[in-house]
Amino acid sequence: KILENEGHSTNVGFEGGFAPSNLSNKQVLDYIMKAIDNSGYIPGEDIYIALDPASSEFGENSKYDLSKEKIELTSEGMIEYYSKLIEEYPIYSIEDGLAEDDWEGWKLFTKKHGQNIQIVGDDLFVTQKKYLDIGINENSANAILIKFNQVGTISETIETIKYALKNNFNCVISHRSGETEDTTIADLSVGTNSGQIKTGAPARSDRVAKYNRLLRIEEKLKDKAIFAGKSILF
Repeated sequence: KILENEGHSTNVGFEGGFAPSNLSNKQVLDYIMKAIDNSGYIPGEDIYIALDPASSEFGENSKYDLSKEKIELTSEGMIEYYSKLIEEYPIYSIEDGLAEDDWEGWKLFTKKHGQNIQIVGDDLFVTQKKYLDIGINENSANAILIKFNQVGTISETIETIKYALKNNFNCVISHRSGETEDTTIADLSVGTNSGQIKTGAPARSDRVAKYNRLLRIEEKLKDKAIFAGKSILF
């Protein structure tokens, strides 16, 4: 309603979220904050914000081209950019905040913010235990995104999840952009006790199916089902 009232498109992207064009990063976050408020929720108490900048798309050789804002930043500058957003908005998680080849930048980012927010590697780890091992040893993140078709098998996926949890890394079980109505990731998130799932906006059947499956699992588990809630926060 907010976007419509201000003349923006309400077409949705691959993952079901609104995708209006020509908005700055800050405008997008301000719209989200306004929507939270208008819905009767309190930002930073009832609802938190998680970002997925997909920085490999605009970062290369530790340089980041924020073309819409007409600025180019170094790794340090990009981290400072996030620092300002973290101060202004109730952000608890940033996924792929730096490019997949910027290992030094990831270390700096985790050193600065790893105690107070979730720093998630997706392109950095691609669900591979060998890359996760580097991240653990170098303290390059504190969470991993899990996509079982990145690694190839459920067995390898579970092995990576177990290794992450053993080393105090959070796990976020995730969909992919080209999704179907298969609900395996809902079962995987509950079965591995990961506590977090990323499955897009409930805008189309391929996304809604995962939420419905979570409801069915909860019905079966009854009082054994535990909602992670704020326990995932840093």
